[in-house]
Amino acid sequence: MSGATLLAEEGAGARPWLVVIDMQRVFGEEGSPWFAPGAPAIEPVVASLVDAFGDRVALTRFVAPAEPVGAWVPYYALWPFALVPPTDGIWDLLPSNPARDHRVVTRTTFSKWDAELASLVGYELVLAGVSTDCCVLSTALAAADAGVRVRVVADACAGVTDADHERALAAMALYAPLIEITTSAEILAEVARA
Repeated sequence: MSGATLLAEEGAGARPWLVVIDMQRVFGEEGSPWFAPGAPAIEPVVASLVDAFGDRVALTRFVAPAEPVGAWVPYYALWPFALVPPTDGIWDLLPSNPARDHRVVTRTTFSKWDAELASLVGYELVLAGVSTDCCVLSTALAAADAGVRVRVVADACAGVTDADHERALAAMALYAPLIEITTSAEILAEVARA
């Protein structure tokens, strides 16, 4: 089934899915070259969203490719520490955000949006995670282009810096009504009413 067919079948009344972007040790633990300083502060917010969404949660992981190609070659020349297998501990999900029975989507790209994620989420998705200015932004734009309603939970995302986080939120807000910036309080209240 194509993503477009699924979207048409799901329609505007379908319950949204929560997609938690890259809440991993490499981004959430101090000392990592890719540490997002705001990640620890959003962990309990993300955990509350995961609990509220129940079985409608997908967790993503960013991993390095076995062999970078194209523009990824100079990228990984800057970050050689990351050229480790997907099983390396740096790619593990944070303990506050365990996989449990949730779908885990592993990709070597910033955007996690693809046919697999489209087949899960249907018409609407709620995004949280790190980093706002990279993988969250890339996923939001790709999903919106595919015709999915995207809601980014501002207080459940963290950027490389606070300024980068705010700039990314402002850029995504330009895509309204395809992308909406919201809060965890708003989302949790909606889930409770559903």
